Amino acid sequence: MDTIGITTSADTTHADAQPTPAEYLARAVDLATENVRNEGGPFGAIVVSADGRVFEGVNRVTANLDPSAHAEVTAIRAACQGLGAFDLTGAVLYSSCEPCPMCLATSLWARVERVYFAADRDDAADAGFDDALFYRYFEGGPEDRFLMPVAQETLAPAHRVAPFTEWNQTSTRTDY
Repeated sequence: MDTIGITTSADTTHADAQPTPAEYLARAVDLATENVRNEGGPFGAIVVSADGRVFEGVNRVTANLDPSAHAEVTAIRAACQGLGAFDLTGAVLYSSCEPCPMCLATSLWARVERVYFAADRDDAADAGFDDALFYRYFEGGPEDRFLMPVAQETLAPAHRVAPFTEWNQTSTRTDY
C-alpha cells in the first residue's frame, strides 16, 4: 500500500549499500520489543536522514509520564537534535507500527519524505492500543469530535492575531 508517502512493509525497494526498508523495519521492531523489556511501550522507530544518518526512538509514554513520547516522535526529536535542524526534508521514518495521528502529523511538520511501517493499526488494537477514536476524530465530521470539543473563542481582532503581527514584524525570526 502506498498512500501519501506511507508505505507498508510489503514495499522492499532499496538503494545499493543502504539497508532495505525491511531491514530498517526489523530493527524498529527489535527496538520496540527491547523497549517492552525496559518498561516502555511496544513501539520503536528509526529516522534515516537524507545523508544516511540513523536516529532511533522508542515509546516512553509511561516511563517518562509524557503522552507525546511515542516512538516516532522521540526518533524525530533525536534526528532534529542530532542534525541541528527542525526540517527533516529527505528523511525516511521506519516505524514498528502504523503511526497514530499525532505521529503522522509530527512527521508532516518535520517534512519527513516517506514513512514505512510494519504492524498496522488493527494489530495495535488487538494488543490493546486502539486509536480508532482518534482516527475518527480527525477523519470524520463534527459529530465525531465528541472526545474533545474545540471551538474558537471571540476576542478583539487585533488581540486575536497579536502573536502573528509580532511574528511578521520580527526580522530575526526563523521561518518554518
